[in-house]
Amino acid sequence: MPLESWLDDELLAAIAMENNLSETAYLVKVDNGYQLRWFTPQVEVDLCGHATLAAAHVLFEHLGYEGDEITFHTRSGALRVRRAGPRLTLDFPATELVPVDVDLTVCKALGAIASEALCPRGDKGALLYVYEFQEDLEKLQPDFAALVAASSRNVIVSAPGDECDVVSRFFAPGVGINEDPVTGSAHCALVPYWAARLHKTRLQCRQVSARGGNLDCELRYGRVFMTGSAVTFMQGFVQGV
Repeated sequence: MPLESWLDDELLAAIAMENNLSETAYLVKVDNGYQLRWFTPQVEVDLCGHATLAAAHVLFEHLGYEGDEITFHTRSGALRVRRAGPRLTLDFPATELVPVDVDLTVCKALGAIASEALCPRGDKGALLYVYEFQEDLEKLQPDFAALVAASSRNVIVSAPGDECDVVSRFFAPGVGINEDPVTGSAHCALVPYWAARLHKTRLQCRQVSARGGNLDCELRYGRVFMTGSAVTFMQGFVQGV
């Protein structure tokens, strides 16, 4: 949602709640790019991949942006999106993970015992629970109320892919998103983890949610580059804004 200037935060949150999508992206033009913010139906978040991809797509395809690279200024620093033909590449920060104990309460809420657990340093960021097989992820039917009670963090689940390098799912019921369809911010953690485990810096990733999506990923210089495409599904305006 492009804006001429920032609306009150309460109104931004209300519009996002009304949209009822995983994230609503708001952008405002500044001298050296665009300010970009993301809201779930419940909270403002620090980082979002697919809504950044969508924002860049709107600028390139509908608002006449003439360059091949856009800089977005966000809570997570400067994020760049580069156009290469019909595809867009996101340049995001890599997330460093540290091992933690597998929490059986979290596993019970997810529906299966994980083989490994990791989380980012500090008090923010999603847990990563690793499974052995893609089939393990596809069979998960989380109890979302139990998952909220088990941990205050969002949860990524991941495994080696059958026909790609990495598969994943992402659960964030605590911020109003039971399951996100495709999650760029999760791959900021997934790509460094799997790059080290698989001894390769280029990864073919797939999020195996019901809607799903593919990401071509690369770890380079402490950054995660994610390439994908976007299509315009709907255009409109918010009455009275």
